[in-house]
Amino acid sequence: MTPTPRPSPEPAPRTLRIGNASGFYGDRFDAMREMLTGGELDVLTGDYLAELTMLILGRDRLKDPGAGYARTFLRQLEECLGLAQERGVRIVSNAGGLNPAGLADAVRALADRLGIPVRVAHVEGDDLTAAHPGSLAAHAYLGGFGIAACLREGADVVVTGRVTDAALVTGPAAAHFGWGPGDHDRLAGAVVAGHVLECGAQATGGNYAFFHEEGRSLDVLRRPGFPLAELHEDGTCVITKHPGTGGFVDVGTVTAQLLYETAGARYAGPDVTARLDTVRLTQDGPDRVRIEGVRGEAPPPTLKVGVNRLGGFRGEVAFVLTGLDIEAKAGLVREQMTDALAKSPPAEVRWDLVRTDRPDAPSEETASALLRLVVRDKDQETVGRALGGAAVELALASYPGFHVLAPPGKGSPYGVFEDVYVPHGAVDHMAVLHDGRRIPVPPAHVSSGHVAPAHVPTAHMAPTPASPAHVSPAHITAVLDEVPEPPLPEPLPAGPARRAPLGRVAGARSGDKGGNANVGVWVRTDDAWRWLAHELTAERFRQLIPESRELKVTRHLLPRLRALNFVVEGILGEGVAAQHRFDPQAKALGEWLRSRHLDIPEILL
Repeated sequence: MTPTPRPSPEPAPRTLRIGNASGFYGDRFDAMREMLTGGELDVLTGDYLAELTMLILGRDRLKDPGAGYARTFLRQLEECLGLAQERGVRIVSNAGGLNPAGLADAVRALADRLGIPVRVAHVEGDDLTAAHPGSLAAHAYLGGFGIAACLREGADVVVTGRVTDAALVTGPAAAHFGWGPGDHDRLAGAVVAGHVLECGAQATGGNYAFFHEEGRSLDVLRRPGFPLAELHEDGTCVITKHPGTGGFVDVGTVTAQLLYETAGARYAGPDVTARLDTVRLTQDGPDRVRIEGVRGEAPPPTLKVGVNRLGGFRGEVAFVLTGLDIEAKAGLVREQMTDALAKSPPAEVRWDLVRTDRPDAPSEETASALLRLVVRDKDQETVGRALGGAAVELALASYPGFHVLAPPGKGSPYGVFEDVYVPHGAVDHMAVLHDGRRIPVPPAHVSSGHVAPAHVPTAHMAPTPASPAHVSPAHITAVLDEVPEPPLPEPLPAGPARRAPLGRVAGARSGDKGGNANVGVWVRTDDAWRWLAHELTAERFRQLIPESRELKVTRHLLPRLRALNFVVEGILGEGVAAQHRFDPQAKALGEWLRSRHLDIPEILL
């Protein structure tokens, strides 16, 4: 009897090469062309959205209902759409912002004008502004399966509104490899790859703590290339860059980006919850870092929603204090301004004396300090004309050497960001294809057959009464289900120590999440990790960063990365758009921490 021939096995999907050409709205314009011409790619992504960007786009749309997307992306496509088509590279971007349908139409019009046949699709359903009265923009962070649906149906260009940054990678990966919502480990690997790529050159040496190490020419970093990931069907990947481009990729640059704007072991998103405590990094050759071992869990049953609203108006005056008696000069002008504003005091007044002055200084600038007065109020007049008039009237009647950095303005509007959480059913996640068909995208946590707890602190889920779709503790229990704290390594044996900056042995990268700051700190040797894990406690962090002493500081251990991650709650007030502090996005908070002095074992120095 002749056996029935077995069907030939399906060929294994080839490696998927995904590049990034934008880390924010305003990133290097030429990056799209550089990525398309610099080497082989299958998909080119661009991340244009941040919390502040959504507010900016919301204000744009108030002036023009047809606006609301990143116009830079359209100008880049005018130069590069033909290149992408010739090379067979698909483009996936969240440049749609508040108006992905409008951007998709604009891309089609551009393609028609250029005579380039492309299929353009978009993803929608994130806009929940109508459910949040009083907000300028309220958008849920969607996952990547809407993008995947567009690509599976043959789209050449996919534009989205508010999706997670990592969705720009999980979507193409799911489409290419045939992953479903239950492929948690594979999806988690793609999330980690997407998180490394999302900020562009930050993965290739940009903003890197050890940028000037001995033996590395600064010329390498004059124009760092943009990163790409070689993804495999099992969820592992290699982070690299095009040959001959600037910058460098090593375990340190990838570690720094992995820690950026994350917190503990669980990195929850709408597609999957990635376990950052399982990530393994190895150098795989020059400018190549392999990521493997990433485990995934089901995503939470809630979606994060970024709510942006106008908070009022902000005014600022920077008084220049030069030479002697700085404190007395500051005291005088503070008293004078307080008296002048007493008739109509602003709702919020903040003074900051920045001692940039030096004794016996060789230049007037280095002999000067700055006294910053920032006021906020719902009334623009109070922080504009009233503030400016009060400051100008002191020109000949205050401290010796009186002048200000710039004339006071009329008061500028500022925004407030809040994150809330809604059930997946509150959004209508939809893939809208080039031919007009609409494909509903079911929630990943339901499609995977398993519902995970919402890894969201209850404190972050305060109810919004005007929003019926909002999840409050009365509707869903937010179970942290935190990963048990890993054991501390054996401490380094006692020995001689020297007072030195933390940055001599540790790198750091910091950023913002709403009103909170995240500070990731890592070291590169096991001995340094044995010291850091015991030395840099949450309490020691508070001592080193005085602004955090009255705030909640949570420390998370990530031993496989030899890293600590700190979350400082409330240090940024109501978010970046409110400009609560000198560094409103906490971008340099990690570098300040690295500059603080500790007793460091001499064997580490």
